[in-house]
Amino acid sequence: MSIHITEIKLNKKARTLDLTFGNGEKFTLTSEYLRINSPSAEVQGHGPGQGTLQIGKADVAIDKIDSVGNYAIQLHFDDNHNTGIYSWTTLYDLASNHDKYWAEYLQQLKEAGHKIPNDA
Repeated sequence: MSIHITEIKLNKKARTLDLTFGNGEKFTLTSEYLRINSPSAEVQGHGPGQGTLQIGKADVAIDKIDSVGNYAIQLHFDDNHNTGIYSWTTLYDLASNHDKYWAEYLQQLKEAGHKIPNDA
């Protein structure tokens, strides 16, 4: 299955990104969720197990979206993070596995002794 996005809408007030995929599925992802799951080396590391736990991102917002070819977008966040390239495949994975990834993030925060944010 070739994954592609047919529509992207940034809701700055709600700090969300609405995505519509070619198969008709629609998802809304928060800026916080996208920021903590940035595919950048800064967040994910350069190999398995080298990622950095992102904390204090509950109020982060997306300032700008740039197209990267016809396969991805680059998100510019208001905390000056802008190095993640979100391919359509990455976005679909983040969207379709939201509940699992969010629960894993909350567990990591808890284990590290950090405050658990509101639902994202």
